[in-house]
Amino acid sequence: MLRSDKDKKHIIRSVVKGSIAEELGICSGDALISIDGNPLEDIFDYQYLTQSEVLTVVIEKEDGEEWEFDIEKDEDEDLGIVFENGLMDNYRSCRNKCIFCFIDQMPKGMRPTLYFKDDDSRLSFLQGNYITLTNISGKDLDRIIKYRLSPINISIHTMNPELRCKMLGNRFAGDALKNLDRLYEAGLTMNGQIVLCKGINDGDELEFSIKEMMKYAPVLESVSVVPVGLTKYREGLCHLEPFEPDDSRAVIALIEKYQKECYEKHGIHFIHASDEWYINAGYEVPEEDRYDGYLQLENGVGMVRMLKNAFYEALNDHLRIHADDLSSSYRKRTISLATGKLAYGLLRELSDACEGKFEGLKINVFCIENRFFGERITVSGLITGSDLRDQLKGKEIGEELFIPVNMLRAGEDVFLDDVTLSEVMDSLQVPVSTIKLSGCDLLDKLLGN
Repeated sequence: MLRSDKDKKHIIRSVVKGSIAEELGICSGDALISIDGNPLEDIFDYQYLTQSEVLTVVIEKEDGEEWEFDIEKDEDEDLGIVFENGLMDNYRSCRNKCIFCFIDQMPKGMRPTLYFKDDDSRLSFLQGNYITLTNISGKDLDRIIKYRLSPINISIHTMNPELRCKMLGNRFAGDALKNLDRLYEAGLTMNGQIVLCKGINDGDELEFSIKEMMKYAPVLESVSVVPVGLTKYREGLCHLEPFEPDDSRAVIALIEKYQKECYEKHGIHFIHASDEWYINAGYEVPEEDRYDGYLQLENGVGMVRMLKNAFYEALNDHLRIHADDLSSSYRKRTISLATGKLAYGLLRELSDACEGKFEGLKINVFCIENRFFGERITVSGLITGSDLRDQLKGKEIGEELFIPVNMLRAGEDVFLDDVTLSEVMDSLQVPVSTIKLSGCDLLDKLLGN
């Protein structure tokens, strides 16, 4: 598809106040044409080329006149330009047909953006997205290495090339693993991900993959293993089975075996089981040191341990600071928390700890079943406004309801099913507030601070 002139010119949405761009008279609606005579493909070219202390920038004004600026600045000083498209290019969609793809398991009729499948290497650096390396050209790989872009997050799933082709529904998926070699040889930090499917890439296949991936450590500094998410909308898709508690225990045993081996060789634990495995197995999550600095939080690895440790630390600090007059440090009231099945046990434990220390504080914790996607989906981030509203209707909530902030669309008061926060409040007739995934914020909200 041909790109329009507007795309090539990279239209400027705004400029930062007090920035170089504002001082030069660059305005919203202007277009960036080139830097040092180089046209720009996307944000990576822009970030790389603007690192220079001396540069020449060509801007096209809205009337078509071109202005050329010779700029001297500090090496790390930004020009202060904000583009209409943050990527400065079109997003690249995924061409794979993965047997475990969550988007293929979504019901019809939701907002169109929820059905877009991205596999864009640039989003790996900008937003932390995981990519399969099947949608990356040699030119893209050359630029990643030239610009020293890292870490790059990779959806590996299996190191068996033939099996990877089947799992990703792409005959080139096995060959794409060779890109790991180039990234490794260039010394670019990588993180990996495996979506585990029962009877497909678990067991001996998982052990093989772990052994192969360890060859890239410590440049490949972490790999998360997460269970496949299964909604109730899988008609016509590959049949996949959920993991039972015994399965989870077997996965944990295998992962912990290789954690010990990798730690002895490289000083990192490398391979990590997501929290869901431990909860499903009925195990306590690992101690903090085993998470190597929480490199895989976005994949649900270590979130329970981090929240738990931070909460108890904040609680102990609060009790110490207010030891002389504890009663004035919180509000006596009845409130409620709502969460998914996965985090319910943890939030109940933390709430009990609060109730045991603060007399007159009553905390209800409600476990919301995911009826929209199906009961096998247990994370709070996929709970819809309709499930929240319907399951809490008529419940004794108290003076306020708290929900995890990830239930809402980023930066908006809208749930995944387009039900608004105000609609839920109107239905339940109580204020509803969000809580960040932070131990300190959780304690502050519970105590009314």
